[in-house]
Amino acid sequence: MPRILYPIDEAAQQLGVGLTTAKSLIKSGELRSVKIGRARRVPADALREYVQRLEAEQNGTEAAEVA
Repeated sequence: MPRILYPIDEAAQQLGVGLTTAKSLIKSGELRSVKIGRARRVPADALREYVQRLEAEQNGTEAAEVA
């Protein structure tokens, strides 16, 4: 069964960033997370959404720079 929730440290590894960066992304709302009891988890689809948003922003910026 594929994993649907990641602890913050594993989410950071999936994104290739440090723990501090991952926590900042969550705190700012850029990366969605959920709480289960006292534990905070990042949904797998939130990781994909975040990366897709980055790609869209960067592609939009690159298109504007070329024009």
